[in-house]
Amino acid sequence: MGEAFSVGPPEGVFSSVMPKLLIVTGLAIAAAGAVWWLGVPLGRLPGDIVVRRGAFSFYFPLTTCVLVSVVLTALLAVLRRW
Repeated sequence: MGEAFSVGPPEGVFSSVMPKLLIVTGLAIAAAGAVWWLGVPLGRLPGDIVVRRGAFSFYFPLTTCVLVSVVLTALLAVLRRW
């Protein structure tokens, strides 16, 4: 007769990574929604560079980039230990 086969999820990398990925994605979406709901002005923080000359305007969100980088670095450091 033939060999038995498993009906459940495959064993391997994806079976252990996928639940964590879904949890982190859900938490990230919830955090983004909470930030938006609270009205935090993420694009207009002190330290963001704005140059306006006549009809020309240039905007570079320097502080926002640093803040997002720090948050993502902390999140990834926590996930590496998880």
